[in-house]
Amino acid sequence: MPLVVFCGLPYSGKSRRAEELRGALAAQGCAVHVVDDASVLGTEDATVYDDSAREKALRGALRASVERRLSRHDVVILDSLNYIKGFRYELYCLARAARTPLCLVYCVRPGGPSGGYQVADAEENPRQNVSVSWRPRGEEGGIPQAAGIGVLREPQAAGSVVNGRAQADAPKEVEPEETRATDSPTLVTPESAKSAKHVSSAFYSPQLLEALTLRFEVPDSRNRWDRPLFTVVGLEEPLPLAKIRAALFENRAPPPHQSTQSQPLASGSFLHQLDQITSQVLAGLMEAQKTAVPGDLLKLPGTTEHLRFTRPLTMAELTRLRRQFISYTKMHPNKENLPQLANMFLQYLSQSLR
Repeated sequence: MPLVVFCGLPYSGKSRRAEELRGALAAQGCAVHVVDDASVLGTEDATVYDDSAREKALRGALRASVERRLSRHDVVILDSLNYIKGFRYELYCLARAARTPLCLVYCVRPGGPSGGYQVADAEENPRQNVSVSWRPRGEEGGIPQAAGIGVLREPQAAGSVVNGRAQADAPKEVEPEETRATDSPTLVTPESAKSAKHVSSAFYSPQLLEALTLRFEVPDSRNRWDRPLFTVVGLEEPLPLAKIRAALFENRAPPPHQSTQSQPLASGSFLHQLDQITSQVLAGLMEAQKTAVPGDLLKLPGTTEHLRFTRPLTMAELTRLRRQFISYTKMHPNKENLPQLANMFLQYLSQSLR
């Protein structure tokens, strides 16, 4: 029944943490469903976040997948970036409508505020910004290298010129395929090998990582849709399983309000009679105002009250008021009001046309 939302930038360990939580809950006999980008897209594709239209479609698909799986018996884990607070609010409304608890797990990379990236040789080149993964790295020649994103420093010829300036030592970005081919055997430590299958295989370019960092909206526990909030820094910090279980199974679910409640089911006969009665009142009003003068009291079919005629009314204006009345009445259906529907509609018209 509860919903767990994982939030964080790429390479922050969300998938490993989600798998860790899934295993812990499954060991207790809970049915757990994990929804991630790969389950929706069919495969992991980081370029989705470089296209606003595709990313919007992805968020809609994730939301729909979560909504389908929310139930009173299963736990749903959403493993995605979830970096937009508006989307997190939509998920909060889903949980509220389902009357189920929700918690947010924020995964942060060590090395900077809100998951800042560690840069190779940052002390020597403080102005250089190269996004790299914080995953366990092997050192070769004293220079750490990250899986999938590498920075290789090669001394170039002294006479090389870039943008009109001679550079003796310029950073060279290595293609992901080349890095994996040459350095991947030294990048996986025994501790990380056990959960390597849970690491995202999608490659995020440095430019996309920088863009996501700028767009990222950090969760704030003061917002009701971001609490309870659990922040986990790196893979060394243990996941607060006890607190998460308490938030999911011991906390009271947020009560639904009118914006998240489903409209009550109304019988087909009620809606048919509502449509028929309001149509008859409008037809009688359009016919009666042809011979009426301002100040007359109009007697309409099916009503016991009168409507004071003040000005000629158009069919478009009356149709708009009729739609509003039907929408409100559908949200509060009551068969006991059927004999009074015509008078209620007449009163609504009288109040709206003042």
